[in-house]
Order: sequence, then C-alpha cells, then structure tokens
Amino acid sequence: MLKPDYIFESSWEVCNKVGGIYTVLSTRAKTLQEAMKDRIVFIGPDFWQKEACPYFKEDKALFADWQWEAKEHHLDVRVGRWTIPGEPVAILVDFQPFFEKKDEIYTWLWENYQVDSLHAYGDYDEASMFSYAAALVVESFYNHYLQNGKQRVVYHANEWMCGLGALYINKVLPQIGTVFTTHATSIGRSIAGNQKPLYDYLFAYNGDQMAGELNMQSKHSIEKQTAWFVDCFTTVSDITANECKELLDKPVDVVLPNGFDNSFVPKAATFTKKRKVARKRLLEVANALLGDNLDDDTLIISTSGRYEFRNKGIDVFVEAMNRLLREKDLKKKVVAFIEVPGWVGEPRKDLQERLASGKQYDTPLEVPQVTHWLHNMSHDNVLGMLKYYDMHNRKDDQVKVIFLPCYLDGKDGVVNMTYYDIVLGNDLCIYPSYYEPWGYTPLEAIAFKVPCITTDLAGFGLWANKVFGHHGEIVDGVKVIHRTDYNYSEVADAIKDTVAEFSNMTKKQVDECRKHADELSKKALWSEFIKYYYEAYDIALRKAEARLS
Repeated sequence: MLKPDYIFESSWEVCNKVGGIYTVLSTRAKTLQEAMKDRIVFIGPDFWQKEACPYFKEDKALFADWQWEAKEHHLDVRVGRWTIPGEPVAILVDFQPFFEKKDEIYTWLWENYQVDSLHAYGDYDEASMFSYAAALVVESFYNHYLQNGKQRVVYHANEWMCGLGALYINKVLPQIGTVFTTHATSIGRSIAGNQKPLYDYLFAYNGDQMAGELNMQSKHSIEKQTAWFVDCFTTVSDITANECKELLDKPVDVVLPNGFDNSFVPKAATFTKKRKVARKRLLEVANALLGDNLDDDTLIISTSGRYEFRNKGIDVFVEAMNRLLREKDLKKKVVAFIEVPGWVGEPRKDLQERLASGKQYDTPLEVPQVTHWLHNMSHDNVLGMLKYYDMHNRKDDQVKVIFLPCYLDGKDGVVNMTYYDIVLGNDLCIYPSYYEPWGYTPLEAIAFKVPCITTDLAGFGLWANKVFGHHGEIVDGVKVIHRTDYNYSEVADAIKDTVAEFSNMTKKQVDECRKHADELSKKALWSEFIKYYYEAYDIALRKAEARLS
C-alpha cells in the first residue's frame, strides 16, 4: 500500500463547530497525528480574523518562514494547533479577499470542469471562496517545502463546500492525490427535506433533473463534478454509497465509516459521579419548569442533533411520546428532552430564577414545554406539534416533553453543562432518522454506555445490524427499527413499545443492556476504521503516480 508522507485535509468544520463533520475530523485527528506527527495539516475558514478562535491556538513559530512567504503572496493565514486530542497542525485562512475574483474563478471552473455556478445562492459563494483559498494554501505550502517531488502527498476535501479546491489541486498540482468525501449528497438531503419519498423511488430519480426542480443546481453540480474528477471518491456508509451511485451517477471507490475516539469518555468512578451530576441537573431543570417532583427513578430520555424536523425524525419522536402517554405497560414516569438548536432568543428569566432559588415548586411555569424563548414561538415545528397534540406537560401526565432549543456548550444559561457532560445522564437516547448518512448521535450515546434506538435508514443502524448479524434489539444495546418512506406510524409504535419494554427491565437487565452498548461502541473506534482511509489514500496516490508517468 502506498502511504502518504503528507496529508492536507480541508473542511468548513475545521476549528469551526457546526455539526457531525466536526466530530468526524476532530475525533479522527488523534489517530492520524499519532501516525503522521505534524504531517497531517487541517485547513479551515478563519471567521475570527484577529479575534481568538475558541478551538484554535496560534503559533507564529510553526512553519514561520512559510507563514511570511504566504503573507507576501496575499494569503492571509493563521497557523497553529487545533485544540482537540492529538493537537494537530491547523491553518485558518481568510477567504474574504477572493470574493472580488469570484466571476473569474467560476469561469475557470466552468471552462475546466463544466461546473454550473450560475444558479448559486446562499452559502455557495462563501464555501467556494474558502475552498479556493484552502487550495492556494496547499499550493503555496507544497511549493515552499515539498516541490522536490520526493514526498507522496494527499489532499482530502470534505463535502461539496470543498469541491472547488479539490478540482483546483487536481489541475494545478497533478502530482498530489485527491480524495473527496461526501458526507451526504446535497440533492439527496434536499429530496428528503422536501417531503419527497427518497428510498423507494431512488432508482428512478435523475439527480440533475431533481437539482433543477429543487433549485439546487450549483451545489449538485460542484458535488457531481468533484466526485467524477478526483482520484478517489468516498462516502461514509453503504446507504449513502447507493445514493451517490443513483444521484451523482458515480459509484464510490471506498466507504469510510465514521469512527470515534473515546478518550474523553470518563472512566469508572468519575463516570458514575458525572452520571449522577448530569441526572441531577436534568431533573432540576425539569422540576423547576414543570413545578413537579420527578425523582431519580424517572426515565430520562432524549433526542438531539441538527434541527431537521423530518430528516432527523424529530416529528416521529414527538409522535411516539404522544402515544406513550396512553401506554398501559409504561412502568415509570418519563421526561423526554428534545436537544436541538432552534432559533433561540434568550434563556427564560423565570426558569433561571427558580433554578437559582433552589426551592421546590408545585405550579408549572407558563409554556412548560420549553427552556429558552424562541424568536419564532408561534412558527416552531416542535412547539407546533406539541400544541397540536395538546401535550402541555400536565401534572398527571406520565410523559413530559421538554424542548431544549440551544447548543449545549456549557453556557446556555439554563443547563450550563456541555452535551458530553449531559448525554451520559440519559437512560435511553432515541434517534429515529429518516435521512442519516451515518449518525454520530447514537454512536456517541453508546460510547457513554447509554442504550439507544435508531433506524436502518441511518448508516450507523445498518452497521450495527451487520455487527449483530440480525436487527438490533434494545437488549443488544441498540434497537434498530426498520424504517421506509411510508411506515411513520409503525416507527412511532416501535419507539413507544421499546420505551415501555425498557421501563419494565430490572436493574440487572438494564446493566446488561448498558454493557452491550459499550461493547458495540468499542467496535467503532478509529483504531478499527482508520484502515479504510489508508485504502483511499492508496487509491489516490496510485492514480496520481499513473498520471505523472
């Protein structure tokens, strides 16, 4: 196998916490850094300009001579380390200056690769200018340190946002092997998000035609052309590989499943202590909001992720909780948290006051379903669905649903704990996704020994089934529900039944369940999955060598 001497990897989410890709890159970095020792270089957008970036530590001495040269060539970069396990080298680049050359860049893109940028809107321009800037960073660095051609170099671009840079490297530095990973096709996500049936009809969709219909031509075009022209095209699961084949008309070369680094999962005694603290905090927030007295015997469940109401299955989660209200077999009280960032205004003052007082209250606050006020209270999907089902968290309801609509970064004003410090307090996590190329949230849950429910439309759910050799049940640590375009109601029932079944388990059965969840998470560590990346690098490097010879 050909191994790279240098890897440059660009993503919109390098040192920029937006979603799952941040988790992919930041947990994988340690494994590659251990193997490559500062020869893996991450490139991200510099949104902070002269301000300090919370995920990055600048080091003016690192590649100092090149930093000076980059400035000479009007490349405004900050070099330092990404403050994650492994502390890999990161370069943040200011892409704003390239907007004035935008038309020229898009013309080059059309002439060389027939990418349609005419229909661009929204984040397309921003992403493209960053992608172009990232490629110039690699070109400059390569010409300064590596142009003797003795080193094997790989450029790895993530998502359509970094496609332009991959194509630029392909053209200008043909000796570099290019890898492109689509974590979800832009057109597949759009079809699913627009309430169209994606799976039953996938074989019949024409990606280009759907891009026109859904006003996605430019994103689809850059994604498709990058997939076609790079040396190695990859995605994160078998389910998305099928989507790529049908919608981008290009089979992937390798599937790169998303692994996990569990070094920040607390051990033994610390874990037990942290779990107690998390449970206590969640119950304090619930009791202050509801004017209730839920004790530690309450079943704490949650769903979390990006606020994609249908794609992430938030709709079916609320539906299942509504059905659970009337479930005779439910043996415990349930408090269900929906932890997805909405259009948040501010933390509720009345809730903050109750929490600060430390007193016990027996009357609920007004609107006892939400912890923070939203800018769009009357048009929010979660609150709208709770209202439609008349779910008002009444005193005698066995199931209470609470919307926590903010990033759990430890500074939200109500919970004031980070997501990883809170997730381990759950008894059960539920992620009934309709569109989910991989699914980090269930993997994170089981890494913290929390059994979870997911679906076989999530890459992670399919992988779990493959490991088990059968459809996962809750006793396995992960319940994998069969989900299709049309079985929404059955999915809601399956969630309801699983929660009821879990509420009837003895402590011994629950401990067994938690043990199985933990065991499965160990099979998804980066140490198990990194081999697929080396396979992708090998393919890219061989193509680059063939091109040169």
